[in-house]
Amino acid sequence: MIIFGTKGYLYQLAILTLVCGGCGNPSAHTLRKRVSKFTLFFVPLFPFSTKYLTQCTFCGAEQRVTKEQADHLQAQAVSGQAGQAYGQPQQQPYQRP
Repeated sequence: MIIFGTKGYLYQLAILTLVCGGCGNPSAHTLRKRVSKFTLFFVPLFPFSTKYLTQCTFCGAEQRVTKEQADHLQAQAVSGQAGQAYGQPQQQPYQRP
């Protein structure tokens, strides 16, 4: 008898401030990496699927990004320049006169 299956892993890579494509609000987004691995007798052997996602913390909308975009966003988060992404300007906060 052979027991095989899959197991999923979720890694949080960064937290960024981006303009959401779903709700249009500038808010924190989590950059996540989702990896599915093939298991044999409950031992994870090798990954067969890797996906990168951003999720808005305001509305919960998820958007799939490519590995290159994820690497770019992660580099922005490390350098502290995550205010703008995908060419969308970030809105300025309201200030009282």
